[in-house]
Amino acid sequence: MKVNGALYPSSEKDRELLSKIRTGEAVKLTYKRVRNYEFLKKWWALITFAFDCWEPPENHVGEKNLERFRKDIIILAGFYDQTIRLDGATRVEAKSISFGSMSEDDFDELYSKTIDVILKYVLKNYTGDELRSVVDQTMGFA
Repeated sequence: MKVNGALYPSSEKDRELLSKIRTGEAVKLTYKRVRNYEFLKKWWALITFAFDCWEPPENHVGEKNLERFRKDIIILAGFYDQTIRLDGATRVEAKSISFGSMSEDDFDELYSKTIDVILKYVLKNYTGDELRSVVDQTMGFA
């Protein structure tokens, strides 16, 4: 945590680490933003709302699947890995959004691009502000 330009420990463990640094001592710190669980829940509310509104094409085979929908949104947002299969075909896999796999900065970008994808493919009559407002209401923020 940073207050008035100074670092303050956010836990007892951090307090112990910082207490070992002498005033004026040069140190190298690794910066890592902690993922925000509430923001993850907000992203899921966005995905769930869009999934509930989504209508597959008339000629589709199979049932709607939230897990596939979520992965497709992530891929269309540009967060994917490509591999080559044994038969030479390309396989596209959605990147993991787990706390250990995706930084807060990347997740911020994913959230923004998720809105863009949903507006393009699912909720074409919404604006970004309208969609954000619905999600905020769903989460009880408004």
